[in-house]
Amino acid sequence: MVKSTTSFHKIKTEFSLPHATTVGGSKIFLDYLEKIKLGSALQQISGTKAKNALFPVYRILLYLIVGWILGAERLFHFRKWQQDSLIKRFLGGRCPHHSLLYKELNRLGKTNPNLKRNLQQLHLDLIRPCLPSSLILNLDSTVETVYGHQEKAAKGVNSHKPGRKSLHPLLAFEGQSRVSLYAQLRPGNVHSSTEAGPFLEQTFELLGEHKVKYARFDKGFGGEAFYSLLERQAIGYAGKMKWTKRLAAEVARCRVWKRYVDEDWIIEGIALWYQATSWQKPRRVAVIRKAHLFQDDQACLLLDTDWQYEAIVTSMNWEAIDVWRFYNQRCCMENYIKEVKRGFSIDKIATGSFEANELDLLIKLLAYNLYERFKHDCCEPIHFGYTIARFRLEFFQCAATLVSHSRRVLLKLSKEFPNRTLWKRMESRVVQLE
Repeated sequence: MVKSTTSFHKIKTEFSLPHATTVGGSKIFLDYLEKIKLGSALQQISGTKAKNALFPVYRILLYLIVGWILGAERLFHFRKWQQDSLIKRFLGGRCPHHSLLYKELNRLGKTNPNLKRNLQQLHLDLIRPCLPSSLILNLDSTVETVYGHQEKAAKGVNSHKPGRKSLHPLLAFEGQSRVSLYAQLRPGNVHSSTEAGPFLEQTFELLGEHKVKYARFDKGFGGEAFYSLLERQAIGYAGKMKWTKRLAAEVARCRVWKRYVDEDWIIEGIALWYQATSWQKPRRVAVIRKAHLFQDDQACLLLDTDWQYEAIVTSMNWEAIDVWRFYNQRCCMENYIKEVKRGFSIDKIATGSFEANELDLLIKLLAYNLYERFKHDCCEPIHFGYTIARFRLEFFQCAATLVSHSRRVLLKLSKEFPNRTLWKRMESRVVQLE
């Protein structure tokens, strides 16, 4: 190793490196998008635009997907990719200006009502290889705070920014494969259960032949119509219930509790038939109560005030503890929402138009699904739990330059790239895809 004798501050700088990219490692993912023919699939989506347009609809959508994958959080962040040699090459030699993306989202949201449905169908077609034979449907909603005057933004329940306007989308994920199945943007002042029934019906319609075996949802959902819809479809469900005085009084009449765990926590459960005032018939409710066990030399007498109660309405004839544990696996849903928020910025509202923002939400969820499918197809099991932020850091962010020589184009990546062995292994898997 040659010791440097030049002071660091005397190192000269110049912007003269041609055809450079800071995301050379993303080539494996761009290769993957080409291999699964994403561009061709997007071309099938109709768009009201002239055939000789410089940037047709499919190329705009492709650019948005690539940008969200690479870490853009807002549309003006696409400025950094506009002159990136690798992204320009992937898009055919030129990237649209970021201001055009605002206009295109607004135009597509207003002039192409079928685009949303087409994107939802494309979602399903792309994630079909990842779906298990029997699906577990996880339902939830989330709050997206806004800071302007976006259409249909309204004040509602917002624990992070009380009193701030927001939007309130409904989301459906598959509990085993982590992929997003369906999404719908709503005003911020609606309850979680508002339009939940139609949302569920549209999810079933979109899934078609794919069988949903179980459904899980929190206490924001529910109601006679919602439960009846799941029962007509013969879907086993487990949904959290609000702990009301009426339910508590009904549970207090139960004297025989079955103890399941008595180590650090004492956990007991019962199952009873209960009919809420809004229900047309009784339904099975699994009730779990927990109390913390303090270790000492004397026996401890538990009072009624020491217990924490949870109630889960279910159509399944399982032990109360099994229903409770099955429902608790739904907690992964919070991680999925955290990933699409932090990794794909679904909470960063792009425009003032409600239709354009819903379209933007679907594009971001499509990018999320493509990343999940890429891990499924090309990565090793150790990488399945990687967030997109970690994956970008370890595999996408690599200095590189495009070199043309003898009618060949070569992407030269940094020789010191630490994960090049794993990267090459992923590249070989992409090549082997049919």
